[in-house]
Amino acid sequence: MGIGVMGGAMASRLIAAGYSLSVYARTPSKATSLLSLGASLAHSAADLAASCDIIFTMIGHPSDVQTLILDTLIPVITPGTVIVDHTSSHPALARRIHLSALENHCHSVDAPVSGGDVGARSGKLAIFAGGDADVVQWLKPLFDVLGQATYMGSAGKGQSCKIANQITVGGNLVGLSEGLVFAEKAGLDKDKFLAAVSGGAAGSAAMELFGKRMIDRDFRPGGFAEYMVKDLGMGVDVVEEEEEEEAAVVVLPGAALSKQLFSGMVANGDGKYGTQGVITVIERINGVKHD
Repeated sequence: MGIGVMGGAMASRLIAAGYSLSVYARTPSKATSLLSLGASLAHSAADLAASCDIIFTMIGHPSDVQTLILDTLIPVITPGTVIVDHTSSHPALARRIHLSALENHCHSVDAPVSGGDVGARSGKLAIFAGGDADVVQWLKPLFDVLGQATYMGSAGKGQSCKIANQITVGGNLVGLSEGLVFAEKAGLDKDKFLAAVSGGAAGSAAMELFGKRMIDRDFRPGGFAEYMVKDLGMGVDVVEEEEEEEAAVVVLPGAALSKQLFSGMVANGDGKYGTQGVITVIERINGVKHD
């Protein structure tokens, strides 16, 4: 469930690997390409839940996860079902889902991913898995189709890893944006700049994935900028937790600044751009205009 840019590409890989796949989409026309590959269409989320042993979800916000998984799926799923949530969501919510699934004789794994649309299509996603270690190991053949899964620990630890990942990626994208804007202002050829620095300490997966896209003004989303705001917010915003160890405030000035800049994208009406579009905010600050 959730067959957008990321979920759709992941579903396609599972079908290509020979797995039988059912999908649910609130707008059935969005499932057309997957149906042409051999997927079947469920008429509702509950129908899908009742007919599948493993349910993958890749949706938007923690509130969506709460509504779909806790309120809709878990009450109707068959005992023994495994729910794998690839959504970037809140660790505390992942723990609540885990406990609720166990109460209903099922299992859940929080397994957010990193790698964007390129990684989803090529099967090279980094998958951060939290939950029961035996269940994660049982899912390994499926995870191997999608990328490389790393078991991070108990329920919620996959989500915590994804938040830390986004803090790192957000900082990289801001730094890359500033480097490109500085290079342009200094009169450098931006393609030569990327080629020159990519083999040194400045090189990164963010540069490899997004550097050329920034130069070419290709802001098609692998992940929406508005979702980066959500992810960074879970790291830097103070949220009251039940567990004492989760109540500690981590001071992250760089991540807070990154969140402000990605929030600027959203305020500019560019929240549906890919995260590489943060360069537009740095350009606006510096008076750089592009057609």
